[in-house]
Amino acid sequence: MGGSEQAERDGVLVACSGADNAEQAAREIAAEVARLSPDEAPRDALAGLICFVCANYDAGLFAAELSRALPGVPVYGCTTAGELTPSGWASRTVVALGFLRRDFALLAHLCEDLSHFSVEAGRAAFMATRDALIASDPRIEPEHCFGLLLIDGLCRREEAVISALYSALDDIPVVGGSAGDALSFDKTFMIRDGQVYSDAALLLLFHTRLPFAPFKCDYFEPTRAKLVVTDADTDLRIVRELNAEPAATEYAHAVGVMESKLEPSSFASHPVLVGVGGQYYARSIQKVNADGSLSFFCAIDEGLVLTVAKPRDPYESTLATFQDMEAQLGPVSLYIGFDCVLRRLDAERRQISRRLSELYRSHNVIGFNTYGEQFRSMHVNQTFTGIALGQRGREDAAG
Repeated sequence: MGGSEQAERDGVLVACSGADNAEQAAREIAAEVARLSPDEAPRDALAGLICFVCANYDAGLFAAELSRALPGVPVYGCTTAGELTPSGWASRTVVALGFLRRDFALLAHLCEDLSHFSVEAGRAAFMATRDALIASDPRIEPEHCFGLLLIDGLCRREEAVISALYSALDDIPVVGGSAGDALSFDKTFMIRDGQVYSDAALLLLFHTRLPFAPFKCDYFEPTRAKLVVTDADTDLRIVRELNAEPAATEYAHAVGVMESKLEPSSFASHPVLVGVGGQYYARSIQKVNADGSLSFFCAIDEGLVLTVAKPRDPYESTLATFQDMEAQLGPVSLYIGFDCVLRRLDAERRQISRRLSELYRSHNVIGFNTYGEQFRSMHVNQTFTGIALGQRGREDAAG
């Protein structure tokens, strides 16, 4: 994609660039945001700007240039494993969401040093952020608030952060995604204003009178085949044995794939599920290690029972999610989406990626491909989560 694309939704400005380098992409995003800002300078019009930045760009250069180009605008974001743009699925781009002050209040909290994250301290910090947002304006009510969580996709601390969030925010729904680096699994970045951070997370708390609702979509259902984790390194999310057999060997046998053929597309097509409270959530495998162990994207414990999954139709499942949101909210102006990169890889393997990309484009999905997704109190994989934003004028429909 050369140049930039833009759009305006109720309360949200959307800009996208596929420039050759980070600095040019930042300048193009800034120019589009300035052009779209309604009769005001961006610093006065915007409560904040969220950017999802491909890993091919230098995130630090992008963040620094964008902050120079949009002085006074709060800028947040992260790196990706692919982008969800006004044109559908994309790579080597940056897409930005600008939230207008007339429709949104926004307060952010940056958590650094996740390697030493304390649930108790995190809970206190998240509660303070919630209280500060509510106290900032007497018109702000918790039932009209939602949160977005952006988190280092390689930190292995998502569950601890989400536990702190869930206990701190009461009934405020939170969804989000784990930042990516285009399947390099080397380093991912958070962006706050002109700086970048690794081993970090960003909580973005919003208040709006626009109708909204969180959503979750997957397309797998359980089979009767079970895999019990019998040997694992829980800190590193590595499973050495399943059913007391070498993990890769037993997994390959269970899903009907040759062990020598195990690769990201295999894991995308054959996740395993964990049952929680009568619901099943995907636990996806990141890679096979040289010793035959398996590295997972989510927390794994010894004794955990994993259920082999079978797929439903990905297109129909995703379409049904959009239809459910529209039945709840009426017309949806924008879906802020966090879509697992393994869903994209599986769509490519099934040769339906063009159809799914067009479905996303036609429903105004903006976001990024992730290394994991957050939905309320759960960290999940191979799932499409997010916030659906309804149109102005139906403010009493939901929230």
